[in-house]
Parts: sequence; C-alpha cells; structure tokens
Amino acid sequence: MADQPTTTRGAATYQRILDVATQEFAEYGIAGARIERIVTAAQTNKAQLYAYFGNKEKLFDAIFFASMERIMDVVPIDADDLADWAVRLYDEYLRRPDLIRLATWARLERRPAGHLVEGGRRLDDRKLRLIAEAQEAGRVRPGDPFDVMAMVIAMSMAWSPVSNVYAASADEPADAHDQRRALLRACVRRAVTPE
Repeated sequence: MADQPTTTRGAATYQRILDVATQEFAEYGIAGARIERIVTAAQTNKAQLYAYFGNKEKLFDAIFFASMERIMDVVPIDADDLADWAVRLYDEYLRRPDLIRLATWARLERRPAGHLVEGGRRLDDRKLRLIAEAQEAGRVRPGDPFDVMAMVIAMSMAWSPVSNVYAASADEPADAHDQRRALLRACVRRAVTPE
C-alpha cells in the first residue's frame, strides 16, 4: 500500500473504502468490481483510493488477506477437536458470507490450481504444525497434515455461499443449522479419527 491515513478523517475514509470494496469484490469479483462504484459508495474519490491502495488489485489483496487473518483470529484451529473447528467455520460463513466469496473469487480469477495463496502469505504453518502434533500423538488419523486440513475446511463449506448444492443463510431456522452442525461434527470426527 502506498500511503496510510494520518488523520482521524483519513482513517474513516480508509475504513469506508475497505467496507464498501469488500462488498463490491464479494459480489462482483476482481474483474467485475468497479472503482467508480466503490468511491461513490465510500463517499471519496479515485485519487484518495489510489493513494491508499495503489490500484484495484492491491485493494483486493488488502481485503482478501485481511479476511484470511480474520478467519484465523475468529476461528482458531483446535487440532484436538477438528470437528468443532469445522462447525465454527460453518458459523463464520453464516456470519460473514462475503469472506468465503472473496476466497472463491481469488480461486476463480487468480489461482485456479495449487495453493490459493503463495508461500509466506498462506498463514497455515501453525495449523499444519498442530495437526501434525495431534497425528504424532495418535489423536488424528495419519496423512499429510495439509490434506487433513483441506478436507476439514471443504467439509465445513458444504453449505457455504460457494456450495454447488445448497447455500445456507443466517436467516434459516435455527434447527436447520443445528442439524447441519451435528451432521458436520459427526462426519468430521469420523473422517479424522484414527482407525
């Protein structure tokens, strides 16, 4: 990023840009997002946006990597209870469907194969280490820790906004979510429990 805001007013503008751009990118993707819509809704101008973020790609990066960090902070992994982690991820997708949509746009428009993000920006070293430790202790089935993590995340996304089958919403009856949580918890436990 080029410049960080130095005043209270600048910080407020910066945050408005982030908030509006998050929704814009979540809805339209990188290619479909329009800077003009973002600056209009954020009540600013292109010059200010470019001063803070440089360009549209860098603005998306700022939002995307912040969303990854948010999920890690809000839903930290518990390698001794991957089933509960999957359920907490499910709940976060209900609260913030825009975050999972951002990751999907990054997959579709930037990295159709391989890791979603490159090397040092992946942020999964700690998760992989905890899964490996749980495997060494016999609490999680053997296998590549990354593959175990990827499977649990994929299971947590079964009803997410990017599901090919059914996208759940927070507006649905609580008992529907409770049933999904119970099924998800049971399936993940069965999948990761050593035989």
